[in-house]
Amino acid sequence: MLETTLPPHGLEPANLQLRRTPPASSADALPDLLLIERSRAGDERAIEALIRRYGRRLFRVARSVLLDDERAEAAVLEAYLAAFGDLNRYEPTGKFAAWLTRLAFSQARALQAAGRGAPKGAATANGAEREPAESERLELEQTLAALPEVFRTVYVLRMIEGISGIETAACLGLHETTVRTRLFRAHRRLSADTPQRLRSVAGVLDLSAARLERIVGRALAQLPHGSMLTISASAP
Repeated sequence: MLETTLPPHGLEPANLQLRRTPPASSADALPDLLLIERSRAGDERAIEALIRRYGRRLFRVARSVLLDDERAEAAVLEAYLAAFGDLNRYEPTGKFAAWLTRLAFSQARALQAAGRGAPKGAATANGAEREPAESERLELEQTLAALPEVFRTVYVLRMIEGISGIETAACLGLHETTVRTRLFRAHRRLSADTPQRLRSVAGVLDLSAARLERIVGRALAQLPHGSMLTISASAP
């Protein structure tokens, strides 16, 4: 199970402080590798930019496992704390997005196995009137929830998040052939018009703006100031 905090590999500089760069909008345009390097140096704006950049994907993969918004949010937060607690664990040979997604997937599976705050069941209509678009979104989410988890998670990453089969395999720790097989079997269990409906209905398994702000705030508050970078004992 991934731990929320990771022990440092060596001593950390006592005077390392989180440094704020120009407004976040400028950091948002930077590539991952540059943001990662700045994050390793304790740049809070770079960390925030990466959290925002991949928040929706991490939430969707966690939500596809846990079928519950609150528990998915908790899994995403734990994934970010694990990631930015020790960025030396990330190997630049792989895609950073896939590495983060796999952390969120692992955290979601850990929460699922622990059974903490297990959902009482799929959401049902409470009698209140809903907008047609919201009703269709909820219906689609319930349809996806009925899929076996191993098919559902692949389907969400491929068909909703829209990433490649290769990257989906890296996110879930699977062979690409397994991803193709599971996607095919998911399609067989769903109606033929499901992909078209997913393209036309906004917000399916989406991360709300308020929830994203909460994740950003909690992550930055819980990451220890001055110790974003853990120094590897093997570093020169």
